[in-house]
Amino acid sequence: MSAKDNLVVGQSGGPTAVINQSLAGVVQEAMKHEAIGRIMGMVHGVEGLLKEQFIDMRSLSSGQLETVAATPGAGLGSCRFKPKVEDCKNIFEVCRKHDIHYYYYIGGNDSALSAGIVNKIAREAGYELRVFHVPKTIDNDLLVTDHCPGYGSAAKYVAQCFMGNDADNRALPGIKIDVVMGRNAGWLTAAAALARVNPGDGPHAIFLPERSYTLRQFVDSVDGAYQKYGRAVIAVSEGIADTDGNTFLESDRVRAELKEMKMDAILDAFEASGKVEDLSGGAKRDAFGHTQLSGSGALADFLASATKIHLFRKYAQKFRVRADTLGYAQRSMAGVVSEVDAQEAREAGVTAVRTAMMGDIDGSICFRRVESQSGKYFCDTFRASLEDVSGVNFPAGMKQYRPMEDRLIADGDMDVTPEFVEWLRPLVGTLAPKGLIELPRKS
Repeated sequence: MSAKDNLVVGQSGGPTAVINQSLAGVVQEAMKHEAIGRIMGMVHGVEGLLKEQFIDMRSLSSGQLETVAATPGAGLGSCRFKPKVEDCKNIFEVCRKHDIHYYYYIGGNDSALSAGIVNKIAREAGYELRVFHVPKTIDNDLLVTDHCPGYGSAAKYVAQCFMGNDADNRALPGIKIDVVMGRNAGWLTAAAALARVNPGDGPHAIFLPERSYTLRQFVDSVDGAYQKYGRAVIAVSEGIADTDGNTFLESDRVRAELKEMKMDAILDAFEASGKVEDLSGGAKRDAFGHTQLSGSGALADFLASATKIHLFRKYAQKFRVRADTLGYAQRSMAGVVSEVDAQEAREAGVTAVRTAMMGDIDGSICFRRVESQSGKYFCDTFRASLEDVSGVNFPAGMKQYRPMEDRLIADGDMDVTPEFVEWLRPLVGTLAPKGLIELPRKS
């Protein structure tokens, strides 16, 4: 390699509260090494790289870089572009044209996969391009690593949302259903369990995509919680699925249940409103072929409607049923940042550069927990292969993401275990005090 080789860094996928910490980590560490020349930021990920749109990261002062690092969202701009092999060839050619020999892509599963393809093309061409994936995802579903930067802050936001919603629900008792992000893995939905401080606190049931459910199971569980507590707060993953593995908004089984439960009117109303294009599988898909589950309140409204009708028929009275979709606010909520998450996101970027400078030519940065004599939480980083993290070489049918392990899901499939809660606590850090005081009430 020549004396001065250029570096490019980009961000991909859903932004997080700490993704810019990883960006700052890459840039600050790169500035320490004389072998690195230009430090180029991709504008909107590989889409910008293909257009040769770059930001000169060396032009930023240390103060400006720290301001960016502390800002939620993706400072360089992100993208949902899934490059095909031909696109990856073009990415490689742009790198060669600009004498780029260090390639850093901050993102989730699909980002690791695309980085792996670019890496393979460079190897086949005999071009020394050091390709590193810097982990990021609020879903916490990357393979190999113990957890992912971005998850801790999003989990903190979810936990505090449920604290607030539970206090609201105590004041005006009724049924509250909150839909949380998580297509295939329930890590973020499960974080709602941290909201429980006092006996009887919600959520009173947690529905995870790692398990299958029927619509009747859902409404019966809400009913059971209401009968026990006089109210109910329910956490539901957007990926809640039937026994065939189809999400509720794509499920023929749920459609059939609606007919059996004589709730055809719900289906008709939702299809007529355009909220649900087709409950049997016609939902829109994103650039990666994933069904678009976020950005719509359809699932929350659907579950609320089914619950309201079921309870009215059973008890011949109206129930106060409300539903919210936490939505995109979970990803980049300003002011709700886990200190551990921010620190580890920065560490991931720094480690990626250091690893390259020590001689490794590719990889993904992962975290593992280390037991300390004090018993306090501690994690270190290590390099994993791009192939292992992306799962690109896995046998057909093997999951290319990391779901919650069975030991973390409670018997009955509608809650998490204490082991999960203790695993999560250090990643989230201090939560806002609940401060709920039950004043004496006259009977």
